[in-house]
Amino acid sequence: MQLKKAEHPPPRALCKARELKFKILSGTIASMRRTNGSRQQSLSCATKRHSKGANLHSSRARPSRANQNRKVGSMDILEKFKDYLKQNELKAPSFHPYFEEALNYMLQAGGKHFRAQLLLGVVSTVDERRFEGALAIAMALEMIHTYSLIHDDLPAMDDADLRRGRPSLHKKYDEVTAILVGDALNTDAFLIAASANLSDEIKIKCIKTLARNAGSGGMVLGQAIDCRFENSPLKQSELEFLHLHKTGALIAAAFELGAIIGGLKDELAHELYKIGLKLGLIFQIEDDIIDATGDEASAGKPVGADGAKNSFVNLLGLAGARSYKQRLIDEVSGAMSGYDESLRDLVLNLIEKYLKG
Repeated sequence: MQLKKAEHPPPRALCKARELKFKILSGTIASMRRTNGSRQQSLSCATKRHSKGANLHSSRARPSRANQNRKVGSMDILEKFKDYLKQNELKAPSFHPYFEEALNYMLQAGGKHFRAQLLLGVVSTVDERRFEGALAIAMALEMIHTYSLIHDDLPAMDDADLRRGRPSLHKKYDEVTAILVGDALNTDAFLIAASANLSDEIKIKCIKTLARNAGSGGMVLGQAIDCRFENSPLKQSELEFLHLHKTGALIAAAFELGAIIGGLKDELAHELYKIGLKLGLIFQIEDDIIDATGDEASAGKPVGADGAKNSFVNLLGLAGARSYKQRLIDEVSGAMSGYDESLRDLVLNLIEKYLKG
């Protein structure tokens, strides 16, 4: 398939795209207040729409035995991704005494790699033949996530001294280096994605998905709201909007990216994206609970730091946050019941491993 030359969208088109993004997220917030029966009915309709030509959208559908045998296991996915990061350390040769080292300092520091596991798990489930090509997109996603953490730790934002069990990058080096490393990771992520061993059509879709969810219509907008409204309590709908952008957008993007790379239809990828937004809220609530109840050693970052923040624990109380998290887990579990067992197990296993608390 020949692709038309990519063009920068005119301002009016960009505004319309952002309006559509706002409607999607607003619709997700509204859907969280509907009854489970209503949600299940909607899911059932969606399942029927997608079942033709999409193996994964029915609990009765199963990949062939041959396809099952070549799937990458969940532990293998994590290890393969870690190996890929090590084998593809970023290079910035110059006479700067430590910039190249700083460029890899936080990227190679471990972490859950939750987003990468979600993306690669979907690809492994849908079409394992594209797994190797998907590793570059997963690395690009991890680079964007890591840059956001580096900037989030800066004195101008959260002023955190610890990240992933080691000194924050601005503490290890200096603030200027931390800012520039974040800038480089954000920019280079798109170079990595553009160089992936995938078709041009898939790469363009992936790059658009990354940009849409990482930028001013996604994560960055959430960060802006989070910082602007410290010490200014938000309503629950506003808090959900904040975290659907700040945390949910990149997690939902991971789900959608896996579907795109796997070759699923756009409509099905969009359905997975909406489930991914709820998964992102679960992730954020668990993070808020850890901040309120955890310890620095196990969290790998400062805890008890959300006193001035708009967190679910601060708004709902500890018991209320836990209850809301469980409700969202139940909703995601119910939504995934309409999909193939292997895809459903991927999501539920990630929840069990990282988000049950």
